[in-house]
Amino acid sequence: MNAFRQSVETMIPALRRYARALARDMDAADELVQDTLVRALRSERLFLGGDIRSWLYTILTNLNKNRRRSLARRPHFMPLHDDNADASGTEAEGRDIERALATLVEEQRAALLLVVLEGMSYREVADIQGVPIGTVMSRLARARAHVRAVLEGERPALRRVK
Repeated sequence: MNAFRQSVETMIPALRRYARALARDMDAADELVQDTLVRALRSERLFLGGDIRSWLYTILTNLNKNRRRSLARRPHFMPLHDDNADASGTEAEGRDIERALATLVEEQRAALLLVVLEGMSYREVADIQGVPIGTVMSRLARARAHVRAVLEGERPALRRVK
């Protein structure tokens, strides 16, 4: 196995963790990771060196954007009941955090997950998302404030448009 394929293989657990947090659905996350790996391995000759981690996260992020656009065109079905309504302690806190993350705008959630969950620098996140570092900092600040407000039971403030 060559060095490129070995590097890709070592990134699979991190890609899976990020995809599951981003997609909030294990099956969709596994498909995202599989599609990411297929694209990366097919495009090995296009990789010019550098940070393979950022390259793979960029592929996964772009695939997720495409998936979200596709899902936006389909009807969305909500579950009728919550199977874990009687949970308590850390399980309930985990669900609260999951719900708070679910209410974030996609770009804010992705930035927050890459920094907090994957431990990436702001520069790496900016490269992955294709935006300036200031935009990443703004997205993180808004995401953290929103999650904090939701966890404290406040209604998130709406932006005023002039």
